[in-house]
Amino acid sequence: MRLDGFRKLWIGQIFSQLADKFYIVLMVFLIAQYWVSSDPQSHGALTEIASAIRMDIETRAERITLLATGIYVANTLPAILLGMLAGVWADRWPKRRVMVISNAMRALLVLFAPFCLMPGPLFLGLSWGYWALLLMTFLESVLTQFFAPAEQAAIPLLVPGNKLLAANSLYQATSMAATIIGFALGQPILRLLNQTFLKIGLSGGEFLLLPFCYGMAAFSISAIRLNETPQTPRSIGIGQELREGLQVLVKRASVRRAMRNLVLLYSLLAAMYVLAISLAGSIGSLGPTGFGTLLAMSGLGMAIGAVLTAQLGHQISRHHLGASGLAAITVCLALLGQLQGRLLVTLTLCMVLGVGAALVAIPAQTTIQEDTPETERGRVFGLQNNLINIALSLPLVLAGTLVSSIGLEPVLILLAALAGLAALLERPWKRC
Repeated sequence: MRLDGFRKLWIGQIFSQLADKFYIVLMVFLIAQYWVSSDPQSHGALTEIASAIRMDIETRAERITLLATGIYVANTLPAILLGMLAGVWADRWPKRRVMVISNAMRALLVLFAPFCLMPGPLFLGLSWGYWALLLMTFLESVLTQFFAPAEQAAIPLLVPGNKLLAANSLYQATSMAATIIGFALGQPILRLLNQTFLKIGLSGGEFLLLPFCYGMAAFSISAIRLNETPQTPRSIGIGQELREGLQVLVKRASVRRAMRNLVLLYSLLAAMYVLAISLAGSIGSLGPTGFGTLLAMSGLGMAIGAVLTAQLGHQISRHHLGASGLAAITVCLALLGQLQGRLLVTLTLCMVLGVGAALVAIPAQTTIQEDTPETERGRVFGLQNNLINIALSLPLVLAGTLVSSIGLEPVLILLAALAGLAALLERPWKRC
C-alpha cells in the first residue's frame, strides 16, 4: 500500500470492480422488472425459445435465468473473439493509456442504459430494449478485453518480485470485497439512489452509479507513473505475435499448469453465477432474486482466502495451495447438491467454496506474472482471458438448461467431479 503507483492502480480496481458487479445486478433487476413481470407479451417468446433448447420455464425464476443467460453470453463473446488479439495491442500501446481510455469509454457507454427502457417495437417477441442491453453489454465487454491484460501486465511493473504474491492477494481480496458489496448491497444502493433523486424531482438516479465508478477508475489510473520498457517497432504481423504468446505456454510448464487451473476455476464460478438463481429459489427466505446473497458469501470466502494466502502463501508451496483449494471446491459443490434449501448451510458452503477459489486463483495468477517475460505479458494475459471465456461460455449457456433437464443436484455433482479431477492432476501427494 506504500507503493504509490500500485495504490492508485488498486483504487482504480476498486471502482472498476464495483462497476462490474453493479452492472450485473442492474441487468438482472431490469430483466425482472421490465421483461418478465410487466411484459406479458414476452412470455410467449420465452416459451418458444425454451422449447427450442428443451428448457422448462414454468417459474418466474427460470424465465429470469433464461434472459439473464443472454446477458452473460453477450459479456463472454468478446473475450472469445478478441481476448488474445486485444492482448497484442496491450503490449504495443502504453498500458496506462489503455486502462484510462477503456474505463472512460465504459463510463460513456453505460449512460445509454436508461434509454433501453423506452417503449418501442418487439423483435423475435422481445422488447427492443432487451436486445439493446445485449448490444451494450457486448460493447462494454469489448472495452474490458483491452483493460484486463493491460491491468494484469502493469502489476509486476509497479510491485517488486518479493511482494508480488501479497499484491495479488490484496487484489483478490479487493475483488471479492467488491463482489460482496456489489451483489449483496447493489440492489439497495441502486434503490436508494433512485429514491434520493426522486425527492428532488428527478428519475433514473440509479443509472448514474455505473458511469461514476468507471469514471473514478479512469481518474485514479491516470495519475500512475508507469515505467515500461520501450517497445521496439517490429515488422512482424499480428499473427506472428499471437504465435509467440502461445509459445510461452509450450515452453513454460508452470505457466501452462497455472493457466489450466484458472480456466477450470472460472468455468466453475461462471456456472455458479447461473446456478445461484436456482439455489436461491430453493430457499424460501431468499427467492430467485436473492441470488446475490449467495454470490456475496462466496466473495466473502474469497476475501478470507486471499488474506490467508497473503499470510501463509510463502510457507506453503503453490502446488499444494492449488490442490487444497480444488479439494475444498469439490466437497462444497457436492454438499450444495445434497443440502439445497437450507439457508445457513448453503451460505456456509458458498463461503468455504470462495476460500477454495482464492487458494487456486492467487498462486496461479502470481505464477503467470512471474514466469512470463515482460514483453509478452499482454499477449499471455489476453490469451488467459481468451481461454477462460471460451471455457466458461459453455457452462453459462448450458447450466440453466441442464438444471431444467436433469435437476440442480446432478449438475452440482458433475461440477464437483470436474474439480476433483483437477485436484488429482495437481498430484498433491508430491512434495513439489
